[in-house]
Amino acid sequence: MAELATSALNLEEKAKTVAAVQEKFKAAKMAIVTEYRGLTVAQMTRLRREIRQASGEYQVIKNTLVRRALKDTAYGSLDRLLEGPTGWVFGYDDPVVLSKTLVKFVEENEKLTIKGGLLEGEFMDQAKVKVLARMPSRPELQAKLLALMQAPAVQLLRLIQEPGARMVRLLETLRKGKSEA
Repeated sequence: MAELATSALNLEEKAKTVAAVQEKFKAAKMAIVTEYRGLTVAQMTRLRREIRQASGEYQVIKNTLVRRALKDTAYGSLDRLLEGPTGWVFGYDDPVVLSKTLVKFVEENEKLTIKGGLLEGEFMDQAKVKVLARMPSRPELQAKLLALMQAPAVQLLRLIQEPGARMVRLLETLRKGKSEA
């Protein structure tokens, strides 16, 4: 009788975990599958912290539970990557910043490998994740756009101020010439 109650409890816990993972997939803009075999606890902690700072989340979830969670989501094609110890990166904000963080960590820690991922319905292998990491992030693009928008105004301001500045330089040259004579 106790075994039956325990297994029912386990099934209930697994169902809750599957539901929670499905919610993560629904909320995420991007999901990346990694293999973490050989990472130390300290490295995993650092990875989780860095991913969290990039508006993401790193979780290790049993493959059987993830398979169930993937069934009713747009991330179903990632099912084929579920072999061995897999860790999941969920991106909730800017996918470029998150991929930069992950690729940088992979370069520093060879034991972590990127298996693949999905961004807006498109499958990404390791090479595509690295290409995404080389793209400028949203804040960088906004800064460039702002600079482009301000450039004409700055040039106009310089053009308007130039006659007055020339006059001041001319008067300064005349004053120096009179003081020397």
